[in-house]
Amino acid sequence: MTAAERQRPIGSGFGAKSTAAEVLAGVDLAGREAIVTGGYSGIGLETVRALLAAGARVTVPARSVERARAALAGMDAADGLAVAEMNLADLGSVRRFADGWVGEGRALYLLFNNAGIMATPLERVGLHWESQFAVNHLGHFELARRLLPALAEGARVVALSSVGHAGGGVLWDDPHFERAPYNKWRAYAQAKTANALFALEADRRWGASRGVRAFSAHPGGIFTPLQRHLPNEELVALGWKNVDGTTNEAARDLFKTPEQGAATTLWAATDARLAERGGAYCEDCDVARLAGPDAPRWAQVRAWACDEEDAARLWTMSEAMIAQ
Repeated sequence: MTAAERQRPIGSGFGAKSTAAEVLAGVDLAGREAIVTGGYSGIGLETVRALLAAGARVTVPARSVERARAALAGMDAADGLAVAEMNLADLGSVRRFADGWVGEGRALYLLFNNAGIMATPLERVGLHWESQFAVNHLGHFELARRLLPALAEGARVVALSSVGHAGGGVLWDDPHFERAPYNKWRAYAQAKTANALFALEADRRWGASRGVRAFSAHPGGIFTPLQRHLPNEELVALGWKNVDGTTNEAARDLFKTPEQGAATTLWAATDARLAERGGAYCEDCDVARLAGPDAPRWAQVRAWACDEEDAARLWTMSEAMIAQ
């Protein structure tokens, strides 16, 4: 299947302002196990809320267990919610969590690689890795690989990407900015491209052999703690905020609520019509179109984020990085 064929919208009946509850209306996830990274903040919190309402059992791995439990307090009405310790910047921590899950023999049906950081100052983690690439991509890459034995037939993996990927593809010769000057937005674009390429290659590897489908999703623009590293003057320059900190009038139609932001990932995780579109990049509760030269700035998927050869190349490069 070509990228253009894969990235053809299916006419889902949902849209940019659909909510998580609307997408899951009538979907029965009773007893299904789900993992949501970053499930205690922003759209992750709304993802967990909607999954629990549909009957799923949800585990939220978090760097701070206490903080996660406080944020999720009151949501565990049916004993279906658990919090576990895991730090995506620490592969040892990721492996301990994933190996513990697999060791318990629990079948996993839904994996949401939801957590992320955006436009951060330069920080090195792991083996001198740039933190956005390490946290957004490498940590989730290893998490999904280690959880593979637990993924049941028919399971789905959803990687949170972003239209921020439009800022550029993978920097193959210098992914950790060891030679070039660090640019926080270029690093974010690389990481979000990597999320999309991960889903494409995971689906190729696991779809036919194990019946596991993977997708990437742009949730839309949402004001959440993801913007915590951006000063107000930068938000003003981007056209998102006014000088007084209020939302810019022009941005109000563009931005979504957290409930709307969680909808696309949940749609990608549950809609039966996507069964033959594994690896697709989704937005606004549908498959996104492949961007042409006149693509809108804040929509559609660029060619470098749905290139099969690059997806395979990234997988091999990522394996080599984490094997060191």
